[in-house]
Amino acid sequence: MRKYFRGGIAAVTGALIASSLVLTPAATAAAKQDPDTAALAGALAKQKVTWEECTFPGVDPATVDKFKTVKGLACATVQVPRDWHNPADGNTIGIRVSKTETAYKGTSRQGIALVNPGGPGGSGLPWGAAMALRTPVLAGQYDFIGFDPRGVGLSTPLTCSYTVPNSTDVNVLNKAKVDGCLENPLTQFITTEQTTYDMDFIRVLLGEKKMSYIGYSYGTWLGTWYASTFASKVHRMLLDSAVDASQSTLENTWDLQPRTRDRQFQEALLPFMARSADKYGQGTDPMEIRRKWEKGGGTREFVGQLFVAWFVIPAMYDTSQYHVAASAVASVIDATNPAASDSEKVEQIVAKMLTVPGTSDENKAFIAKAKTNALNAIAKKERVAVKSTTAAAEVETWDATFEAIRCQDGQWNQNLHYWNYWLADLTVNAPFIAPFMSTPLCAYWPAKTSMPKPDKKTFPRLLVAQAELDAATAYEGGLATAKALPNAKMISVDNEGSHGLFPYNTDCVDDPIVFYFQTGATPRKQFTGCQAVPLPNEDKTYDVGGKLTNGKVQIKMITPAVKQANKIVKDLLSGSSTAAADESGMPANL
Repeated sequence: MRKYFRGGIAAVTGALIASSLVLTPAATAAAKQDPDTAALAGALAKQKVTWEECTFPGVDPATVDKFKTVKGLACATVQVPRDWHNPADGNTIGIRVSKTETAYKGTSRQGIALVNPGGPGGSGLPWGAAMALRTPVLAGQYDFIGFDPRGVGLSTPLTCSYTVPNSTDVNVLNKAKVDGCLENPLTQFITTEQTTYDMDFIRVLLGEKKMSYIGYSYGTWLGTWYASTFASKVHRMLLDSAVDASQSTLENTWDLQPRTRDRQFQEALLPFMARSADKYGQGTDPMEIRRKWEKGGGTREFVGQLFVAWFVIPAMYDTSQYHVAASAVASVIDATNPAASDSEKVEQIVAKMLTVPGTSDENKAFIAKAKTNALNAIAKKERVAVKSTTAAAEVETWDATFEAIRCQDGQWNQNLHYWNYWLADLTVNAPFIAPFMSTPLCAYWPAKTSMPKPDKKTFPRLLVAQAELDAATAYEGGLATAKALPNAKMISVDNEGSHGLFPYNTDCVDDPIVFYFQTGATPRKQFTGCQAVPLPNEDKTYDVGGKLTNGKVQIKMITPAVKQANKIVKDLLSGSSTAAADESGMPANL
C-alpha cells in the first residue's frame, strides 16, 4: 500500500478463463437463503440518505485535497440496527459511508466495490476515494465505497471504562479491563458478523443487486465472512494480505505474527543493511549486525523498543521504508553508551539517523516527529515509575474496537498456562519481537459468534494476494486461506515483505486482478508466482528463502538464519558471551 497511506497497494490474458455469471440451481437456491437485510431493517430500509461533503479525521490535508478531486465524492451517516439478530428492538447505530461516482454510465459499469483497510478497527472511510486514485482503470467501471465499520471513527464508536484494581498482577488487570468492557451494552454488537450485515445494508441503500469488495489484512477476514453469509450478493472479491481464514478464530493469525516479524528482520532487513555497508556502517555480514544489535540490548532495552516501534515495524508494512528502518537499527547499535540516559540516547540516535546518506527531506521530517514521540514516551514511562502502580479506584477509558472484534469472532484459548508457555516460547524462538508481546485480552474474553463455513456449491470465485515475507499476516496463513476457500486462486509475491499489495505496479501482480474485476476470470492455476520489486536504492531483487515452485514459496517459519540469530540471543542471556558483552559495556546477564 505504497500510495496515500503508509502501514501496509496484459501478458496473462492467455492464462485466464472466463467465469460465468449465470447462477446454477444450487446457487439460485442459496440466493433465496441469504439473509434479507432490507426486510430485517424494516423502516430503516426506507431512510433518506443525506449526502454531504466528506471530512477525514487524521488524514493529512494534502491527501484530503487529492481525495476531493475524485468525482462524486460524498459522505453520509446511515442508521442500521444495533443488533441484526433482533432489529425490531428499536436500537440503532450510525455507520459513516463515503461514495464515489467514477464509473462510466452504461453497460461497462460493474457496480459498487466496498473497501476495508484492516485493523480490526481501521477507518475505511477514506478508502473509497483512495482506491479510485490508486486504480483509475477500475474506477472507470466501479464506484468505490468507503466506510467506518461499527465501533470505528465517525461511525458509532466503542469506548470502554474500567476501575483499575488494587493489584499489579497482569491477569487481574486484564480481567478487570475485559469485565469493564463487557458491561458496555454496545460491546457485544461490535463483531465482524454484525459488520457484514451493515455492508450488505449499504448495498441495499445504494440500490445495488450485488457488490464487489477489496479487503486488506483483517479486511480479508471480513470479506470471507461476508462471502460465506451473502454468497449470492458477491460480484468480485480480492483478499489482499490474508489472515488465516481457514480457522474459526483469529487466534492463529496473531500466533504467527511475532515469528514472521523476527523472520523478516533477520532474513530481509539485516541483509539489506549488509549489502550497503558503506551507507549504514555495520559491516557486510547480517549475522554480525544482529550480534551487535543484541549486544547493545536490542529490543530488551526501552530505547531499542521505541525505535523498532517507530521505524522497523512500519517498514515491515511498507518495504519502501527500509532505508529509514536500517538507519534506525544502525544508529541504535552505535548509541551504546551505558552512562547515557534514555533521553540522551534518543538524541544521539536521531542525530546519527539524520546523517545517513540517502535520507530524504520527507524521511527527516518523519524522524523528527518520531523523536518527539519517543521523548514523550520516555517522560510518560518515568511518570508511571514514580506513581504507585497499585493505586485503585482510578477509572481508565480506552478504545476497545480492536479487542472486541478479534476476541468475539470465535473463542480464543482461555487457559492462562497456555499463554505463559506461548510467551516463554517467544523469548526463545522470536526474541526480537518477544519484548513487545503479552497475554492477549482474548484470553479473558468470551466469544460471541464464529464464522460460518463457506458452502462449496455457492461460494464465489475470488482472489488472494500474499507476500512471502508479510510480517503482519503470515504467508502461511494466506496459503491456508487460499486452500480452504472454494474457488479461490492465489497470487504469491516472492521476496516481498510489504503488507497490502494491490496495486503493486507490476504486470504479474496487477493484470490478473484487474482482469478478474473486469471479467470475472481467474487464473487457470490455483497459484500464480510473481517476483518482488527491488528494495529502495537497489537495482535487483535478492532471493530470500528459496525459489517459488508453482506459486508456492519455500521459506520456513523459523529459517536456519533465524535459528542462528536466536542462538546469539540465548548465548548472551545465558552468559556464554560474557567477554563480548563486557566489551560493549552491557552486563552479561540482563
